[in-house]
Amino acid sequence: MSAGKIILPPATLGMLGGGQLARFFVIAAHEMGYRVMVLDPDKNSPAGVLADTHLCAAYDDRAALTRMADACAAVTTEFENVPASVLDALAESVPVHPAATAVAICQHRVSEKNFLRDHGFPHAPYAEINGEDDLPADGLYPGILKVARFGYDGKGQARVRDRDEALAAFRNFKSEQCVLEKMLTLDYEVSVVLARNAAGCVAPFPVAENIHRNGILDISIVPARGSAAVREQAQALARGVAEKLSYIGTLGVEFFVCEGRLYINEMAPRPHNSGHYTLDACVTNQFEQQIRALCGLPLGDARLHSPAVMVNLLGDIWRDGEPAWNTLLDQPDLKLHLYGKHEARPGRKMGHFTVIGNDADATLKSAMEARARIGVEG
Repeated sequence: MSAGKIILPPATLGMLGGGQLARFFVIAAHEMGYRVMVLDPDKNSPAGVLADTHLCAAYDDRAALTRMADACAAVTTEFENVPASVLDALAESVPVHPAATAVAICQHRVSEKNFLRDHGFPHAPYAEINGEDDLPADGLYPGILKVARFGYDGKGQARVRDRDEALAAFRNFKSEQCVLEKMLTLDYEVSVVLARNAAGCVAPFPVAENIHRNGILDISIVPARGSAAVREQAQALARGVAEKLSYIGTLGVEFFVCEGRLYINEMAPRPHNSGHYTLDACVTNQFEQQIRALCGLPLGDARLHSPAVMVNLLGDIWRDGEPAWNTLLDQPDLKLHLYGKHEARPGRKMGHFTVIGNDADATLKSAMEARARIGVEG
């Protein structure tokens, strides 16, 4: 069922998933006057503890899905690994955005790469690997072998220098369907988060420059450094992706910049970690845009009002107990966001902070000093 009318507060909105992205969605929805029902199997889910209703059940639990369809005016998702079949089932009785067709493309690396190829978007050379015989002898090495499903934050990926290493990695992945992607020589990485509504209106946020450590986003710098031409092209390509997907909602598109040229790396059918800066540095944040698109409202102003640097806080800094938050909270230009997760583990995203200011260089310096004070290594 498609959304044919505007959904206004105090309607109940459904959220599949209960992590930090869903938590920010709940906060934004409550500020706008909506109620939220969260479906997540974790009794301690960060979004579930804030939601008006937490359905603690599996994503394909029939009774839970029936209850969500009956209670909610519209449903969305916080991550791409919710089965597309669940979205399709809900869509029979309630508006669901983004649609299952878009999520299915983004949640499967083979489908994602083929989508980019078929629509003429720039991407790294790749091969679909369904069996050992599909591993090429040369041409794509050094490369990265990635499992087609359920890989994120560097999981399910292996760097391979030749076919022998690719074969070993493929066997280590239990011969699951994979993509072998040629490694490119990077200048830097950027991303674009945008919103698109049912009327086809698109509101892109400013381009973020992203620095990763161990496959996990570490720092986002906004606006991205580099040329204005690259930033403009990144926004144009992201807009094109959203239009070809007939996308409704908030979408993240990640890019490699190589010798000044852009290549699309991945697409995320949801708000994106690199868009967290919008909470503090933009007129409208990415979660409010997700709600606006879901509810058929006009999109908000995505304008950046301050240069910003976002720093991820992983569970590693809890190694000696609770971090000394005063080292961050004493800084007046810094905004701290903790996700309320039940347990800190190395590599787990536990929170982030954003430093905002008037001067981009000074803001970056201030953020890096704060990052060191709280004990982030590297």
